[in-house]
Amino acid sequence: MNVRARYGGASKVKACVLAASVVQKTSRKTREVYLMQGRKPSPLRDSPRHAYSLALVSAMIFSTAGCQGMAMTQESGSGKTVGKIDSTATDWPLTFVRHNFGATSYSTYGCKVVYNGFLHLSNDEDVLQISSASAHPDALKKLSAGYLSVRNFPGPAKVTWRSADGAAHQAEVDIGEIFKDQKVLHNVPKEEVLGDLGNPDILLEVNDRTINVYMRAFVPTRELQIPGNKYSRFRDDLILAWSKTY
Repeated sequence: MNVRARYGGASKVKACVLAASVVQKTSRKTREVYLMQGRKPSPLRDSPRHAYSLALVSAMIFSTAGCQGMAMTQESGSGKTVGKIDSTATDWPLTFVRHNFGATSYSTYGCKVVYNGFLHLSNDEDVLQISSASAHPDALKKLSAGYLSVRNFPGPAKVTWRSADGAAHQAEVDIGEIFKDQKVLHNVPKEEVLGDLGNPDILLEVNDRTINVYMRAFVPTRELQIPGNKYSRFRDDLILAWSKTY
């Protein structure tokens, strides 16, 4: 973000102080994501106050040279323009730059799913998971995508498992290739979309010998989706994006 351009006549130091505030907010969000992932943030390094202090001191030191790049995140460290940081209803078709991720399995033994360096699923090697037919009808629709705000796109998801017949399988599912156009999959007409979007969920399902990848996006709508329910101004349809049987 070009802070000086946004705030017009602000001096270099004032602009950098504003940038420091951005860094502080970014640090706070990073800390929250760490906690959701079960990772322990550093009490000093990941502290929002610490991030603000560092940015503010740097602002005073480099005020004569401007503060370009001071609010750069780790993911924009290459110096390239990062672009938008979230999905908005002003874009059409709707696109996304971050996503949430979740995984589940049915009729498998010992299924493991690794994505972006994290283990998201690890089933018992000797226990056959229930079939999708015997699961709750809404189980997949309600599946949590608890790994939040993943920048598009890490490397492929790595999956290992045994199908119900005991055969061993391994696969790499390239999420970035599946969603290479970064379009949000949804069923809402353009004229019905109202407001900005959150990050869509990408869900990976291993079902016996088949891997399915779905997207579920929360899309705010102008009209109620359930008549009489004032909390139903949205759609969050589960849409199949990719499937392969091994």
